[in-house]
Amino acid sequence: MRTITVGLDGSKESLAAAEWAAREAGLLHLPLRLVQIWEPVTAPMAEAPLPGAETRQHWAERILRVAAEGLRRRHPGVEVTTEQLTGERGEALAHAARDAELLVLGSRDLGGIGGFLVGSVGLSTLAHAERPVVLVHAGEQAVDEHEKDGAGAPSTATPFRPVVLGLDVADPDDALIEFAFAAAARRNAPLRVVHGINPPPYYYAYGMALEPALEQALHERDATLLTEELSAVREKFPEVEVVEDSGFGSPALRLIDASRDASLVVVGRRMRRRTLGTHIGPVTHAVLHHATAPVAVVAHD
Repeated sequence: MRTITVGLDGSKESLAAAEWAAREAGLLHLPLRLVQIWEPVTAPMAEAPLPGAETRQHWAERILRVAAEGLRRRHPGVEVTTEQLTGERGEALAHAARDAELLVLGSRDLGGIGGFLVGSVGLSTLAHAERPVVLVHAGEQAVDEHEKDGAGAPSTATPFRPVVLGLDVADPDDALIEFAFAAAARRNAPLRVVHGINPPPYYYAYGMALEPALEQALHERDATLLTEELSAVREKFPEVEVVEDSGFGSPALRLIDASRDASLVVVGRRMRRRTLGTHIGPVTHAVLHHATAPVAVVAHD
């Protein structure tokens, strides 16, 4: 059976990721698997004394145990298991997620700098993972995914906010689109499909303004392509309300702006077989660092 797998290290962002994953496991009726990666250390470090009586291994085991106990209390309908693995964290997490429905990781809040930080472990995991990976920033709470109530107060009793899908009509993928539709369906939420239209490169090079007729033609072309790409999957999910949002501007900025009112942002990552680089893509990279909602990255060919 597939699981929702979470990389847990005891940090506040990984604990927020575990809470999000438990809620998602409840929606999917799947078990939750907490994974802690034990990285081998050099002999001098292994022999160095630690404050108190606990060893590094005991401390890691305690993190898993305490987190699992808390999640079982707060999410009684979700089966929670724990596992401790050894290896390089990015590769080990990606390997652990091979049989998972989702891999969920934490993303650190940069506070006043204005954005979030996907560290080296997260980027490495994204580069290696073939299953969808969800990044959740510290402080994410269940109420953040729902509309405010009639008095303007946060509530989990209100409907979910829309799921946002970033889609490039020049390079669409059915697996990415279907993932976003399914996420919206299980939340009973609208799906907002965002596409950014950039003018031809020579307009940037020469600082030219688009002629109204050309702007309208480009908009109509991409809007038509967007509708066509969604048509087949819409038939599989007739219950999902779809809002097509095609317009001029940077795709990354349009997605980041849409994330402010989203319960989840879904973007793609093309799988490449080169050994160097993270292969995430500039739009997905920007969204990972600056979206205010959890971000699901779906790898595709």
